[in-house]
Amino acid sequence: MTLFYVFAAVAVLASMLVIAQRNPIYSVLLLIASFGALSGLYVLLDAPFVAVTQIIVYAGAIMVLFLFVVMLLNAPHEDTEFDEHVHPLRRPGAMRLGAVLAAALIAELAWALSRTGAATGGDFQVAGVSSVRAIGRSLFTTYAFPFEVTSVLILVAMVGAVVLARRDSGPSVPPGA
Repeated sequence: MTLFYVFAAVAVLASMLVIAQRNPIYSVLLLIASFGALSGLYVLLDAPFVAVTQIIVYAGAIMVLFLFVVMLLNAPHEDTEFDEHVHPLRRPGAMRLGAVLAAALIAELAWALSRTGAATGGDFQVAGVSSVRAIGRSLFTTYAFPFEVTSVLILVAMVGAVVLARRDSGPSVPPGA
């Protein structure tokens, strides 16, 4: 139970620091730390496949892509005068929005826990997938279209990042002129 609290604290702290950072590189690295803590929670929940998938897909691929895009675009950190004097979590409306979202999360958790306990009689037994082969078969047959749409979406995002990062150095001179 101690490991659960450690992983949960790391996940929550790293997630809060993601939005509090001014440097986008640090935000991406903290998001990777948050994903690592989430994968630790999945291991504690006896879901090793989901934990490994979390690390490989999110921390390994998506976050590396985000880091690549941030570095490619050379996104500067915020330097405005207002940002120097006001912490991002203390900006107007941020505290109220956070309070509303926290209340919604607590209400959703209470509802989900009351429904789960009533539906299973307090027994938290989940019907698991028998093998990775079954997951792969389902992914590439039933969910093939959403899987391909996701890959095309990531490809379009990468091309868009390259187009945005391209710098024009002035009028182009045709080769050989």
